[in-house]
Amino acid sequence: MSESSTIVWFRQDLRLRDNPALAAAAKRGGPIVAVYILDEKGEGDWPLGGASRWWLHHSLSDLGKAISERGGQLVLRRGEAGPVIKQLIKDTGAEAVYWNRRYEPTVVARDRALKAELKEAGVEAKSFNGSLLFEPHELRNKQGTPFKVFTPFWRHCLTLPVEEPLGDGPRKWPAPKETLSGDTLEDWELLPVIKWDEGFGPVWQPGEAGARAALKKFIADAMADYGEKRNRPDLESTSRLSPHLHFGEISPRQIWAAVKAVGAERGVFPVNAGAKTFLSEVGWREFAHHLLFHFPDTPTEPLREEFAAFPWRKDTKGTLLKAWQRGRTGYPIVDAGMRELWATGWMHNRVRMVTASFLVKHLRLPWQRGAEWFWDTLVDADLANNTSGWQWTAGCGADAAPYFRIFAPVLQGEKFDPEGDYVRRWVPELAKLPNKWLHKPWEAPAELLERCGIDLGKTYPSPLVDHGEARDEALAAFQALKKE
Repeated sequence: MSESSTIVWFRQDLRLRDNPALAAAAKRGGPIVAVYILDEKGEGDWPLGGASRWWLHHSLSDLGKAISERGGQLVLRRGEAGPVIKQLIKDTGAEAVYWNRRYEPTVVARDRALKAELKEAGVEAKSFNGSLLFEPHELRNKQGTPFKVFTPFWRHCLTLPVEEPLGDGPRKWPAPKETLSGDTLEDWELLPVIKWDEGFGPVWQPGEAGARAALKKFIADAMADYGEKRNRPDLESTSRLSPHLHFGEISPRQIWAAVKAVGAERGVFPVNAGAKTFLSEVGWREFAHHLLFHFPDTPTEPLREEFAAFPWRKDTKGTLLKAWQRGRTGYPIVDAGMRELWATGWMHNRVRMVTASFLVKHLRLPWQRGAEWFWDTLVDADLANNTSGWQWTAGCGADAAPYFRIFAPVLQGEKFDPEGDYVRRWVPELAKLPNKWLHKPWEAPAELLERCGIDLGKTYPSPLVDHGEARDEALAAFQALKKE
């Protein structure tokens, strides 16, 4: 190729708007070679889970169509990223490779090494921040060390300027003259052979357009009441932007700008308490990436090292873990959440906390087993968020909930699903029970259970553990850990 091409390496930035790497390539001039590389090794020791593979298939399909409509081509290649990039440089004669940064420990190390190799070979290699409001390596507390508590972290972030999002990508794609060889999405077989994903399609619209639509709907319908209603799984009260953010179909800067625009006419930002609370949730995402960047062992090891010796229960045959995974614990709010997760690839955040607490404190199974299951089944499976959430619940992470804070499943269900709509949707075998007994069917009169067609232990499981006993055992285990 006679013209100097720029390779834009798409990763978790599957969008054309506010894409710094793409914008820089357009500014540089010359043909743009867009590539996505499927590295089966995934994020270090975390290869893509089944739900993430489903989302990736549809997101790449959407991105490929968008680039094609502008006259370009999204090249799909599979293999180890470094060799694939080097081969693509040979194929295209590209003199520059641009990408947006990721923050998983093994990815950071690989990117640094690749950048050094490319520069040594005379190829311009640049990376950009396209995923976060603030770079983790630039944030320090007053002692000059990484933050470990959210409130001072976010307070500091709010003193910093947030860059305005960039515009759209090139309307007329400066494509190379030759069509480049590559795989097809079908070659990658990202979609499941056994159709466990039938509930995904009606719920999700992967891709950049779907992300913008989800944000617009949330701002119009739910943001004002977000602070009050965000803990209610029975209501459509959250943004459901998490998978779009993970795959980079929308950026946090776009979200920030959209929320800011709501109050622009009144000169108020954030415009109301709901907007403020919502932006703080964006802040928690920033905090999770900050922690992962600075504490790279946390996906598998507790940040608080003393928890490495915690006396977890032995579940040799995996009976307890399987019951939890399948939504067969006998606690309706827990089972509803686990079934929603399996059916849709997503779970309401309040219920994530309840189900996670149940695993690590009622069943006293290691938080790593829960993190692994969420990684495989969540469409928004994100190493930073997943790690932070599980360590928070287990009490072993930064700014973690104290271990003795143990969610009571019955009280959580009664408080946050007061009319039982959420449980009735996902645990239909209990649908006929009155609200009084819905979250604790084992306490319902026998004649009522019979009248409602419920046979505990058969049509719906009896509780795996007694809440009071499990709580006492968990606290005793924590006390034993403290003594050691």
